[in-house]
Amino acid sequence: MGHHDRLRSNDRNLQKEEVKMDRRHFLTKASLGLGAAALGSLLGAESIFGKSKSSGGILGDGTPQLPHFMPKAKRVVYLFQSGGPSQFETFDYKPKLTDMFGQDLPTSVRGEQRLTAMSASQSSLPIAPSIYKFDQYGESRAWVSELMPHTAKMVDDMCFIKSMYTEQINHDPAITFFQTGHQLPGRPSIGSWLSYGLGSDNKNLPNFIVLVSKNSGGQPLYSRLWGNGFLPTEHQGVQFRSGKDPVLFLNNPENYDGDDRAEMLDYLKDLNEVQNTAYGDPEVNARISQYEMAYRMQTSVPEVTDMSDEPDEVFKMYGEEAREPGTYAANCLMARRLLEKDVKFIQLYHKGWDQHVHLPSGIKNQCQNTDQATAALLKDLKQRGLLEDTLVIWGGEFGRTVYSQGKLTANNYGRDHHPRCFTMWMAGAGVKPGFTYGETDDFSYNIVKDPVHVHDFHATLMHLTGVDHEKLTFKHQGRRFRLTDVHGKVIKDILT
Repeated sequence: MGHHDRLRSNDRNLQKEEVKMDRRHFLTKASLGLGAAALGSLLGAESIFGKSKSSGGILGDGTPQLPHFMPKAKRVVYLFQSGGPSQFETFDYKPKLTDMFGQDLPTSVRGEQRLTAMSASQSSLPIAPSIYKFDQYGESRAWVSELMPHTAKMVDDMCFIKSMYTEQINHDPAITFFQTGHQLPGRPSIGSWLSYGLGSDNKNLPNFIVLVSKNSGGQPLYSRLWGNGFLPTEHQGVQFRSGKDPVLFLNNPENYDGDDRAEMLDYLKDLNEVQNTAYGDPEVNARISQYEMAYRMQTSVPEVTDMSDEPDEVFKMYGEEAREPGTYAANCLMARRLLEKDVKFIQLYHKGWDQHVHLPSGIKNQCQNTDQATAALLKDLKQRGLLEDTLVIWGGEFGRTVYSQGKLTANNYGRDHHPRCFTMWMAGAGVKPGFTYGETDDFSYNIVKDPVHVHDFHATLMHLTGVDHEKLTFKHQGRRFRLTDVHGKVIKDILT
């Protein structure tokens, strides 16, 4: 019996079984059908059957088409600095602390804020001024530490937010909160939400790609940080690794060629379509989509990951480490190549910013590893005309304390986690260049002006991509979820 005869026979058998369908199966199929109709209403037919370049239209039922309004950012690259970079040694200059070396943090400043178990065990909380010098740069006169000389040259393209805050005081829940909008695992990540809502501008590469620096140490990272949660699996982040196989299981198995793989995928698609007809499970279509994407990526991934066509001056700009796959510098350069291909969301993770002890030497090494490549990415995007519609984000999951954790000396100290105020920056599409928003007290311990919560950050990010954060939802277990939960407001003062 031939392949298609077998499929027809299977189909007839399934049709016989459907005659016997019980009430539970009927309700399951009916609900899935209604769910698909609702999804079509939310996303618009063009988002399901083909990406449209138009935006802002209204569908027949009055539902705004995604994007909800004209986006400023067509692409996003998020340079996540895992571990919690110290604002004292980077961007939040506090000169008055110099004369307070070793003094105990005033109770009036700390208030009722909780401490980690590490700080709570200390008998005192001695103030530790930064040992590094600051200066003002650019027309915006932004303060930047001497540890970041390359970033300092780009401040007139950057929008600093110095009043970020979160409730999460430990790494795992804090990072999970930043990446998914909730401190507990299981929610979709930012990139997954944008992939689900906005679709793709390049059918040969994933909407959402993840790059993780190798050998950077520090707190562990988990794949659930770029997971799809309860969204269809086709929206999970795809990690590009260093080495000869950037994407796992993408290459043909031994003794297979491209024609063999294509024929196998055709047969697999036929079988999946029979399964989809029988049960109507949306995950079947998601798997079909993933297999087809993997086949297209066999050509597109080697092309984009082969940096042999980059001239020497580009490697000089990013730093010589950019020649070594998997380094932060190489990943920044890879991010630029992916942005050129219109990948919607790129998440770059760099660990190692968790300096509880020996902070001066530790953060110096971190800045040396990241400063040049970060600035080069901004400069490269700008000179290629991509920065105007690409949003670049830099920041970690929380800040550091003004007091030293452990022993304080003139040239050595550590800093504990501090969620109540810290600094991030954004640059590019739709944000004010050469601008600083928010202000902290003299101890960078409390916010005194324009607080920005993580939910506000998410709402603003989505707004820049043309999405109303309150309208992009997904029904799961009887409730409609969104990235910002039931919170968040767009920070309009930082927008152009």
